[in-house]
Amino acid sequence: MKNYELTVLIHPDLEMNLDTATNKIKDLIEKNGGKIIKEENDGKKRLAYTIQGQDFAVYYYYELELPTEAPAKIEATLNITDEVLRHLLVTVDERKLKYEAKQAARRPRAAAADGEEK
Repeated sequence: MKNYELTVLIHPDLEMNLDTATNKIKDLIEKNGGKIIKEENDGKKRLAYTIQGQDFAVYYYYELELPTEAPAKIEATLNITDEVLRHLLVTVDERKLKYEAKQAARRPRAAAADGEEK
């Protein structure tokens, strides 16, 4: 299983009832053998350019673990889903993850060292 990031732009008219759209996306991921690690609603934002006649969209961000055949199936389904204006599914750079984990491990030690010096 590889790590992926999925950003989905959901139709702004669904802002008050996002559950149906997000449940559809979650079901799609789980039916294809994926696992959602993290999910964030970044809210309604203005688009840089009009997409399907819309100037705004609700941004949703997911961190996923997917088997190798799943990304193609998920993208094909998201392309024909009415609630989704656009989506972007990319692999996560493993080197970046290791670097960020290393940096996070260093922070507590650095904070503890600062506390001892004072």
